[in-house]
Amino acid sequence: MNPRVHRSRVTHDRWLVSYADFITLLFAFFVVLYAFAKADEKRRAEIPTAIDRAFRSLGVFPDGSSNPGTQANDSPFKDQPESLLNIVTSEDVTSPAKVKDDLENIRNELEKTLSNQVAQHAVSIQMGRDGLIISLREAGFFNSGSAKPRPETLNTLRQVAASVGRTSYDVRVEGHTDNLPIHNLEFDSNWELSSARATAIARIILSLDVIPPERLSVAGFAEFHPVASNATAEGRAENRRVDLIILPRPKLNFAAAPVSASDGPWARITDATP
Repeated sequence: MNPRVHRSRVTHDRWLVSYADFITLLFAFFVVLYAFAKADEKRRAEIPTAIDRAFRSLGVFPDGSSNPGTQANDSPFKDQPESLLNIVTSEDVTSPAKVKDDLENIRNELEKTLSNQVAQHAVSIQMGRDGLIISLREAGFFNSGSAKPRPETLNTLRQVAASVGRTSYDVRVEGHTDNLPIHNLEFDSNWELSSARATAIARIILSLDVIPPERLSVAGFAEFHPVASNATAEGRAENRRVDLIILPRPKLNFAAAPVSASDGPWARITDATP
């Protein structure tokens, strides 16, 4: 064999070149993610402070300091998990002060247009935790044990829809009963009666073609949300009602998991007392 002829050496380390390229690309990817995260950090920190100041201006939260430069660490949101602080990402959030003014204007307008029904105690109008509450008492709008509204209901709902239809707020129709069991040919329980009454009122509102369907919702609560004692006939009469709740509609983006009413102060836009 010719000593000058050398056998070629086969290397088994060529995979290191591809591996090095992959690691380099992976590193660049995480650098880009980190850069995006740092860019949003300042904005995320400013949102809780802005919401905190808005609520303090309404007196919803106690104002522990008159210093307008309240820091985010002093916010009532400070005890919330960071994931909850990240859910409000929209800059176009309805001002709580504007919501309160709008609801007060609707209340004043309806107290004038529905003055006869209010005087007869068929309708009551008051501010609640969720928004403006317009209560339609059973005695003025339904026969006992029936979910069919009386003819005079249409005129009342037309006036309510005219006031609310000029705004962007939602309407939740809630049916309520007293705690006396019901069992007739049409309804087996107060759940069914309360839901049927709320649905009937909602159908009338939809027929007026003033409030878009997407702004309307229905709920039946049976006897479990009383406003008076069921121990007396007068109290039970107050509990048999259909409530129209005028709800603020803030433009919020809930990007995280669903949040319950106990998960943060933003669950209630206003907490005005009657």
